[in-house]
Amino acid sequence: MNPIDRRQFLGAGLALTGAGVGQISTAAAATPARRGAAPALEVPNGAILPLTRQQTASGTVHVGHLVVEEFTHTFAPGLEARCWGYNGRTPGPVLALPEGELVRLYVTNRLPEPTTIHWHGLVVPNGMDGVSGLNQAPIPPGETWTYTFRPRRPGTYMYHSHFDEMTQMALGLVGMLVVLPKGPDPEHVDRDFVLMSHEWKMVAGARRPDPLAMNDFNVLTFNGKSYPATEPLRVRTGERVRIRLGNLGPMDHHSIHLHGPPFEVTGTDGGAIPRSARFPETTVLLAVGATRDIVFTATEPGDWALHCHMTHHAMTQMGHESGNFIGADTRALDEKLGKLAPDAMTMGQTGMAGMAGMALPKNSISMGGGPGPFGRIDMGGMFTVVSVRDGAATDRFTPPAGTQPRRATAEELARDGIVVAK
Repeated sequence: MNPIDRRQFLGAGLALTGAGVGQISTAAAATPARRGAAPALEVPNGAILPLTRQQTASGTVHVGHLVVEEFTHTFAPGLEARCWGYNGRTPGPVLALPEGELVRLYVTNRLPEPTTIHWHGLVVPNGMDGVSGLNQAPIPPGETWTYTFRPRRPGTYMYHSHFDEMTQMALGLVGMLVVLPKGPDPEHVDRDFVLMSHEWKMVAGARRPDPLAMNDFNVLTFNGKSYPATEPLRVRTGERVRIRLGNLGPMDHHSIHLHGPPFEVTGTDGGAIPRSARFPETTVLLAVGATRDIVFTATEPGDWALHCHMTHHAMTQMGHESGNFIGADTRALDEKLGKLAPDAMTMGQTGMAGMAGMALPKNSISMGGGPGPFGRIDMGGMFTVVSVRDGAATDRFTPPAGTQPRRATAEELARDGIVVAK
């Protein structure tokens, strides 16, 4: 993942793409921004829409092209689906738009039904707001339409379909939008990340998300990926970091928790939060239809988890309708099931951790997690890592001596008067 200078991006129309599947053992962090300079946006597992700069008699116009289409999307190794999105990805590429300058976005519809785009949180001319039937006629299949407006207020926003919203957003027609300030960034951050949450209903073995789902979502993602496919956020110790979070649902809020240093919520899609109204937090509620900017200083080196704290949201394709066998003796049942279906197994009676290696249907990653430096990480879904390093990053962070839990010795127990019943 290589950040680019903002002038390079807007002038030359370069795209920023993710570096593929990332583990918490990472390569060197990118070079930090110069103090006082606006940092480049970084989109783990994602991209930024290329813009070209056109000179007209009335001034500069920044031009981009969004193609609305169906494609095969990989959530994580072993799970893919036919989704709808923008420019072959979901969420769509981040729109990084300059404050106050004219933007012209072409939208080509390659879906089997009409669509529109709404610029969520932006104040635009009413006819450009994108609500089908209210502000515009829908874009028919096969046609290309244009949207033209000037983003007025720096901040973090989103964009999404506003036609057949239940189907089109559930199948992936969502994206993030950032309006870049004319002058210096008022938060003076060194790193600037963009993460969009989303939830999907994927029946094990199916090839398409269920757009009719109202609950029981079982694939939870950051920037369209479930762990272990989520790319880490790589920073250096001492850097001031902003993470722009967005949620277009379709149904659930997310309790986003950062391990390690506390942060402040500095902005929403309604604007910047005054400094006098901020307070330290480690968890932020990311409501459906909302964005939140969080800012923190990476004071402690190591690999720090960033995830939704709703526990089922940090898992993948759980069998929510299965029976509860915790504490039950299923040996006789397993023996009988094995005669009929050799690969069958009941849900864990001592807990679920031992089920990670169970046989799975094709195109499913049920109860999947990923490898970590000290064993298997049993969280999947909406889970990623902020990797903080002193100087050049190493492939693996080694905690200093005496800073990890270990097995207690008999001598230590006796010394501290701890009696362990046998």
